[in-house]
Amino acid sequence: MRTRGLLFCLGLLAVTSTARLPGEPWMMRVAAQVPAADQAVALPNAAGSLKFAVLGDPGTGERAQYELAEQMARLRERFAFEFVILVGGNVYGSERPQDFLKKFETPYKPLLDAGVAFHAALGKDDSREQRHYKLFNMGGRFYYTFSPRPDVLFFALDSTYPTAQQIGWLDKELQASSAAWKIAFFHQPMYSSGPRADPGLRSSLEPLFVKHNVSVTLTGQDHFYERVKPQQGIAHFVVGSSGQLRTGDLNGASPLTAKGFDKDQAFMAVEIIGDQMFFAAISRTGATVDSGVLRRRAATPAF
Repeated sequence: MRTRGLLFCLGLLAVTSTARLPGEPWMMRVAAQVPAADQAVALPNAAGSLKFAVLGDPGTGERAQYELAEQMARLRERFAFEFVILVGGNVYGSERPQDFLKKFETPYKPLLDAGVAFHAALGKDDSREQRHYKLFNMGGRFYYTFSPRPDVLFFALDSTYPTAQQIGWLDKELQASSAAWKIAFFHQPMYSSGPRADPGLRSSLEPLFVKHNVSVTLTGQDHFYERVKPQQGIAHFVVGSSGQLRTGDLNGASPLTAKGFDKDQAFMAVEIIGDQMFFAAISRTGATVDSGVLRRRAATPAF
């Protein structure tokens, strides 16, 4: 049974997964940091909401990637996400036509056949030529924006080469946007409890994100799932285990970590309704390993 009247607040939630029966809605159990009874609420799966998924470092062509892709296809039967964000590590190793077939087109064929679009950013090991691959919808660009709804704008960035030209472009695009939700996705994480966080990227991007009201970043490269505690009001997710997985890279003692998972491959399912973004991290076995809801950042008044 759904619990009504549940209040959520970013940074004030401790989230654990709940068991579910086959065919039941995706559930999340939320316990406030203040004493309170556990309450469970389903991902809304509301008509007309914006639904999407997030993959990071998936392109191995190995069995685990295929099994996670099967979970994505099963989820979409009842949670019809419109598109998938790829945060880099899109195709590992050789990139011949048969590699794109094995490491992308075949595992995600049910989604592609259903009209689900993939929007990619490049990882540090991805060929620069991937920007011309039609199914990544990059249009030959290293960085770009796309807007699935008038109130939501995504910024795909090339975090391997954060040139002055790209930073200038980003500043102008953020400034020009009046979207309520500004979401950036790229490969190297600004914040992570793993070994691959990029402080230099943080110094170049974070001031712009704070200034122009970015609410969320989606990244990969560290091969685990992590929800980082909000930094300067911005929510950061590391989704780097959709194909590659490195158990032990997640620092369980890190003060940055709100929730982490490095025991299996994972992807994210996301739903935006108004000023709220619901999320669930789902493993290769179909378990929900993290879930919750956050509010978009409110614009800072100019004085």
